[in-house]
Amino acid sequence: MTTPKSALIIGASRGLGLGLVRELLGRGWDVTATVRDAAHPGDLAGLPVRVEALLLDDIHSQDRLAETLAGARFDLVFINAGIYGPAHQSAIDANLADIGQLFMVNAVAPLRLAERLLPRIDGERGVLAFMTSELGSVAGNESGGMALYRASKAALNSLTRSFVGELGETGLTVLNLHPGWVRTDMGGEAAPLDVPTSVKGLADQVEGHAGRGGQFYLDYQGTTIDW
Repeated sequence: MTTPKSALIIGASRGLGLGLVRELLGRGWDVTATVRDAAHPGDLAGLPVRVEALLLDDIHSQDRLAETLAGARFDLVFINAGIYGPAHQSAIDANLADIGQLFMVNAVAPLRLAERLLPRIDGERGVLAFMTSELGSVAGNESGGMALYRASKAALNSLTRSFVGELGETGLTVLNLHPGWVRTDMGGEAAPLDVPTSVKGLADQVEGHAGRGGQFYLDYQGTTIDW
């Protein structure tokens, strides 16, 4: 019998994270998922997954998760994190608390966690994926709007580039994935994509790029996005 592939999905209580769990389970993967409170896993309670607690922007919580998973090995670690930030999205009106939280959750904390979990990922065919956005593309920003959110995702992209540059020789594949504009709590009801369509595409990119090595900035359909 073939051993099932294993995945760790960070931030899986709802939306795209929960959708990814369901999609990968449907493909025969073993899945571990994190939520803020493992005692209240929500919809994950009815799924055959291992549930762990994680407050992404808390260093001690990250350390506890890394210790809990010390004996695990994953084919995929998918870090799904993102907040919109202040509604005004204005650099003029921004305060330190708003910007600190936005950049910590969207950019810094995902990289801290990735560094902690790197030993748990298969170094030959493993995939480390970050949920980013096409709005994080500096080259593609010709319209403006959502300035602070854009900047936080651009920061995530930049930090992952530095991370990959410092890895050295490895078969690890790093994906910065844009899920499309999806009907979630953040995306809103006007979004053209549903969660199942987006996560199917995201899972296709993970499976299609495993073993290739290097870093790719793609949307859910596999279209390359300019950094």
